[in-house]
Amino acid sequence: MWHRWVDFCTSLKLTMTCLAAAMALIFAGTLAQVHLGIHEAQARYFQSFFVWWPPETRSFKIPIFPGGHFIGAVLLVNLIAAHAKRFRLAWRKLGIHLTHAGLIIMLTGGLFTDLFAVESHMRLAGGETKNYSEDPRRAELAVTDLSHTEWDQVTAIPAAVLRRNRVIDDWSLPFRIVVQNYYQNSQLKMLRDAGNSAQPVANQGPGALVAVQPAPPVTGVNEGDVTSAAIEIVSKNSETPLGTWLVSAALGAPQTFFCDGRTWMIAMRPARYYKPYSVTLQKFTHERYPGTEIPKDFSSRVTLKDPERSISRDVLIYMNHPLRYRGETYYQAGFQKDDSATVLQVVRNPSFLAPYVACVIVALGLLVQFGYHLVEFSRKRRAAHA
Repeated sequence: MWHRWVDFCTSLKLTMTCLAAAMALIFAGTLAQVHLGIHEAQARYFQSFFVWWPPETRSFKIPIFPGGHFIGAVLLVNLIAAHAKRFRLAWRKLGIHLTHAGLIIMLTGGLFTDLFAVESHMRLAGGETKNYSEDPRRAELAVTDLSHTEWDQVTAIPAAVLRRNRVIDDWSLPFRIVVQNYYQNSQLKMLRDAGNSAQPVANQGPGALVAVQPAPPVTGVNEGDVTSAAIEIVSKNSETPLGTWLVSAALGAPQTFFCDGRTWMIAMRPARYYKPYSVTLQKFTHERYPGTEIPKDFSSRVTLKDPERSISRDVLIYMNHPLRYRGETYYQAGFQKDDSATVLQVVRNPSFLAPYVACVIVALGLLVQFGYHLVEFSRKRRAAHA
């Protein structure tokens, strides 16, 4: 039984099956991008262990095809097992060993990148300072305690928690949050413009004058969902409902209420990643080709300040010249249309060196393997002539 399992894990048939499944998955995922968008298609097809059907329901799903994580994991196990089974310590096998090692590093690095890499954006206007970046594809409900004069206590609740949980009871809050309605994407209209049959989902704040309509998720690369939710605040001490508020990414005005002798602010915002340092935009430069609106070059001069490490320095960020600091990389990604602000892409990838190392090892392995056979061929040819 053990030998059959080893033969199965090291067989070439398993390799070819995984490669064929990967090709079919790439084809299906590429077609799905037309209707789902690139990010949703990646999540459903390539960043999952199985492709589920139907994807919209939550109660009952069945796996219909292996996902990208599953196929990659099986390929990695197959490669390591086959290499370990056929490993022979000899100079003539050195090139093959190096090539396999490079492929293993490449697959492992890709899996780690997919699991642990984080991409976000930092939008900075002239002279603005920030110590956080934002993920425009993820939303969170921020509950802020405003009772302190020198600092704010913020409790961030991811939108995925609002979607799954009906009641949110956090130890840091003196009240419970009851989710009445949740909208992954929505359209907000004033009641006077929404028709006579429109009803508000909230009775407190500006949401009491707004009608909410669900909308299909956006599929554009540079577009984002307008996540909204109707939440009821219930005091833990008196078990008294304080009202229902509409929190939405489309509502710019902050909303506050009073509970447990303190003032609280609630807002739906993009998910934030706070840094132990700050970045200040000193100057943004945008050059265009003469007579056109096509960008020729755009760059951002920023000041990086890290009190923990006593660092304060100016850095110029432009195309192919990012800022690398504390495991994060800042790229010049875009800018506001009126050039009033710059957009920096912030990437944290703990395995960003894996592809470079893997390519070098694979190239070295191929050179060694072909070089060894070339030397052997030349030696046999000289011996035959002699």
